[in-house]
Amino acid sequence: MHFLRFIFILFLPVFFIVVFAGCRHEQHDDQRQHVVSPSIEAHAIVLRPQELENKIITTGTVLANEEVELRSEVEGRVVQINFMEGSRVSKGDLLVKINDAELQAQLKKLLLDEKLARDDLFRKEKLLEINAVSREEYDISQNQLGVIQAQIDLLRSQLDKTEIHAPFSGLIGLRYISPGGYVTSDMLIARLQETNPVKIEFTVPEKYRSKIEPGTVIQFTVEGHDSTFAGKVYALEPKIDPLTRTVTVRALCPNDANFLIPGAFAKVGIILETIPDALVIPSEALIPDIRGEKVFIYSMGRAKAVYVVTGIRMETTVQITEGLAPDDTILTTGLLQLRDGMKVKPVLQ
Repeated sequence: MHFLRFIFILFLPVFFIVVFAGCRHEQHDDQRQHVVSPSIEAHAIVLRPQELENKIITTGTVLANEEVELRSEVEGRVVQINFMEGSRVSKGDLLVKINDAELQAQLKKLLLDEKLARDDLFRKEKLLEINAVSREEYDISQNQLGVIQAQIDLLRSQLDKTEIHAPFSGLIGLRYISPGGYVTSDMLIARLQETNPVKIEFTVPEKYRSKIEPGTVIQFTVEGHDSTFAGKVYALEPKIDPLTRTVTVRALCPNDANFLIPGAFAKVGIILETIPDALVIPSEALIPDIRGEKVFIYSMGRAKAVYVVTGIRMETTVQITEGLAPDDTILTTGLLQLRDGMKVKPVLQ
C-alpha cells in the first residue's frame, strides 16, 4: 500500500507537466491558425477613366521683348538729357545730346570749301570746252570737289553720333550720367526695354523636343501674382545643350497690364497631349517589386497582387497603361501588411 502511494506521488508532477505542455501546444496551434488567415482594413478606390493632361513642369525667366544698353559712340560733354527716369519713350525720340560745337565749325568750313571747289570746277569745265585748260587740270578740280564732299559726309556721320535717339518704343530705366558730364563710349547711359509683349525663356529635356513647336501654348506663374499667364512658343534653339541635355525655348506673352517684369522667375507648364480616358491611381498605391511594379486590388473578399505597366507620372498620381481595368477596386493603405490572398475589409474613399 505504501509502495503504490509512493509511485503516485512520484509520477504526479510528470502528469501535470504533460497536461500543461499539451495546453500550451493547443494554444500555440490556435495562434498559428490566427496568423495564417488574418483580415485587415484598408482604404480603397474604384478605378474610373478620367481625362489626363500629359504635362511637363519646368522653370524659366521673363525677358523683355527688346532690350538695349544706351551708350554714346563718341566722346564729349553732355548738353541735353531729354528723358525722365522710368518713363516711356517713343521710337526716334532724342534722348541725349553730346556737345557738337567743334564738329559744327568743321562742317561750316567744309561747306565753304565745297562751294569754292564747285565754282572752280564750273570754271574749268567752261575753259575745257574752248581748250583753254587741259583735261588733267579739270580732273584735278573734280577730284578735289569729291574729296571735300566725302569729308562732309564723314563729318555729318560724326554729328549724327552726338545725338542718341530711342531705337524703339519702350520703358527707359535709371540714367547713369548727368548734364555737363563727360561721356565715353564705354559708359552706360541708361537701359531701354520693350515690355509688351514679354518673352518667356525656359528649357525642356531633349526627349520632349519633338512635342514642342512654334504655336505650342504654355502656361506660367510668377512670384507675387496668383494669376496664371498664357503664351505661345515662337522659337526653339536648334541645338541640344550637350551639358544639360536640354533645349532652350522662347515664348511670347502679352503684358498690357505690365504685371510681368523682365528678370522674374517663371514656373512654366506645357500640355503635350490630352488623354480622354486614362486610368490613374495614387502614387502610394504603386509598389516596386523585383519583377516590376504592382498594385493590390480587392477581389472576392481578398487582396490580389497585379503587376502593371505605368505611363505618365504626376506629383501625386500615376497613369496605368496595362494590368488594370475600369471598375477595379484599388487598395491604397496597409500595403506593407498586405499579402496575396489575404482577407481584406475595404473602406471606399
